[in-house]
Amino acid sequence: MKKAVALRFDKTQENAPRVIASGKGESAENIIKIAKIHDLPIQKNEDLVELLSKVELNREVPDNLYKAVAEVFAFIYKMSGEK
Repeated sequence: MKKAVALRFDKTQENAPRVIASGKGESAENIIKIAKIHDLPIQKNEDLVELLSKVELNREVPDNLYKAVAEVFAFIYKMSGEK
């Protein structure tokens, strides 16, 4: 069954990324659909999604996952031309 997790990180207001949406099946499809509608970057990483799906909504990414999530954000920033 497909799973999806949405993260938010506003470096001006937050110390770490937060899980803002998580779901499986139809909910996962909706998360992906909304991301596509808003032209948000999507990265497939089933192992990371599995771990992040256990984080409560609106909670910061736990320390043990921070490095993996930071790599995702670095990839996204590189793709979008941001630093």
